[in-house]
Amino acid sequence: MTASPCCRPGSPAAAPLEDEDLLTEILLRLPPQPSSLPRASAVCKRWLSLVSDPRFSRRFRLHHRRNPPLLGFFDTYSGLTFHPALDAPNRVPPGRFSLQRDDSDVVITLGCRHGLVLMLYRSQNQVRVWDPVTRDHRRIDIPAPFDARDTVINGAVLRATGDARHFQVVLVVAGDEDELPRRVLACVYSSETGVWGNLISTPVSPFSQNTSLTMAYMSILSALVVACAPAVLVGDSLYWTLVGDYAGILEFDLERQTLAVIPVPAGMIEEGDELTAMRAEGGGLGFLFVSKSDCTAQLWKLNKDCNALLSWVLGRTIELDKLFSLKSRVERDSLGMLGFAEYSNVVLLSTRAGLFMVQLESLQFKKLPQAEVLSSRHPFESVYTAGKSMPLHSYNAETRIGDGHDEAQI
Repeated sequence: MTASPCCRPGSPAAAPLEDEDLLTEILLRLPPQPSSLPRASAVCKRWLSLVSDPRFSRRFRLHHRRNPPLLGFFDTYSGLTFHPALDAPNRVPPGRFSLQRDDSDVVITLGCRHGLVLMLYRSQNQVRVWDPVTRDHRRIDIPAPFDARDTVINGAVLRATGDARHFQVVLVVAGDEDELPRRVLACVYSSETGVWGNLISTPVSPFSQNTSLTMAYMSILSALVVACAPAVLVGDSLYWTLVGDYAGILEFDLERQTLAVIPVPAGMIEEGDELTAMRAEGGGLGFLFVSKSDCTAQLWKLNKDCNALLSWVLGRTIELDKLFSLKSRVERDSLGMLGFAEYSNVVLLSTRAGLFMVQLESLQFKKLPQAEVLSSRHPFESVYTAGKSMPLHSYNAETRIGDGHDEAQI
């Protein structure tokens, strides 16, 4: 059998690749698509040995952590259903990412980030952090005064830069509806310490003295909630959308451990319109606003002047009716935003013509198979190698964590 060119002695191209460190650095820079490493491993035994090394696998996932591919979506409410977003040979079969669940419980997906999925188990008053690639998961009891059984809770999961083992969970909830002004509460769990931190809160005022936005005074509805849409990570802060009579964006600063509420322009949201926080074009915080009235997607950016006054500036407007050829009023009224992928800058839109992924920079779009039941979806952006699991970490056993102590799972 003829030796592969990459390994053949004396080959002019072989000399640089004989350096193990240099070859590793080259292979680390392969595209983070599921088929990349399996294809590389077929080149020769030496490449197979390198890419099969768990240490290389960890480095590969960490190297591409800031630019992971969009593998697919998890439904918010219909169990743990995975919907692939890529075509062959990078398509991940729906059954590959699955987790056995207790059918007697209501399972709600809260968010996906850094290869992890955060799920809420309402009747058990727990959240679970799950790695679909390694299939490891951990249960965490929800702290007081959060109670998933009678309040609407949202949250996010994330890992610190360069840390493959440990993660944080941030839970947020609107406080007691009898308390005026209403407050939003947050609490952070660290897998490194195994405990929840102190309760953090901020009032939700009808308007802010620290903003240049003109807001009419309005009462806060008792129905004020942190929307079920996933959080967006911008810099060192997580952002959620607040819904009710008050439209705003909730900010949790991970470094300072503080909460703040940023109002959006008054009067812009009408019935059926949707809004989600996002990374603005050029950096910083922005939001994506989908308007049914004129069938557009608007990209806004938050500006701060020299006096630290905040203002929203409209960047681009995308005419969705022209993009998807939505001609009738019925077709335009069917428009809905089901999800947003923060790294890929992709929005998932439902229309009467079908379900579409739209890349907001290029405006390239792809039609996805229509599910029987349409619900909001959480993008799963992660590095995954087709045909094998590449664990970033491993838990010796599933643990149940709460009140500062671990308890072995029976």
